[in-house]
Amino acid sequence: MSNEFELTAESRSDTGKGASRRLRRLQGRIPGIIYGGDAEPQMITLESRELKKALETEAFYSHILTLKLDGKTQQAVLRDLQRDPARGFPIHADFMRVDATHKITMVVPVHFSNEEACIGVKKQGGEIHRNISEVEVICLPKDLPEYLEVDMIAVELDQVIHLSEIKLPAGVEIVELTHGEDHDQPVVAVHKPKVRAEEEDGEEGGEEAAGEDKAGEE
Repeated sequence: MSNEFELTAESRSDTGKGASRRLRRLQGRIPGIIYGGDAEPQMITLESRELKKALETEAFYSHILTLKLDGKTQQAVLRDLQRDPARGFPIHADFMRVDATHKITMVVPVHFSNEEACIGVKKQGGEIHRNISEVEVICLPKDLPEYLEVDMIAVELDQVIHLSEIKLPAGVEIVELTHGEDHDQPVVAVHKPKVRAEEEDGEEGGEEAAGEDKAGEE
């Protein structure tokens, strides 16, 4: 993974909505919690500007983070983020400690490459229909990918790519596929544009009707 993220946190004892509002408004900090591993859950605060800057990078959401808490360093992942429903800024963050020897389950984004060069689009007049934008994976922390990639260059018209066709890094599994073959969901497909398909269907129907009328006249 090319990105490295480090956040500085402080422990806190004040809890409740009032205390959280004071943190955000008066101190420019965001309340949060870190849990998991052998340690007890711990209430923390993070600098608002530092967290907001990190959240601007997609990789932050599926990355092993370094959290410096009260001078001690620990590895963690962002598990949940609450945002203000009206303005969208973060109001609370949940982090989970990670252990290098234990697998973790995380949601990672799916990237689609070579869409403009896709055979089904460029040569066969289709358009790309994405069914999902992220998938849940399970792996050791060291194997966690920032994203999974689907190369669209050779995908033809009316071809459907399923979860089982995604190339996975070593040590990474897609959680949905561990439940059986019937969970092999479609990820992306190339189909005719809807308007064009309807027009073609209409033309075919018109030709059939014209043939029937002609037969009736005879």
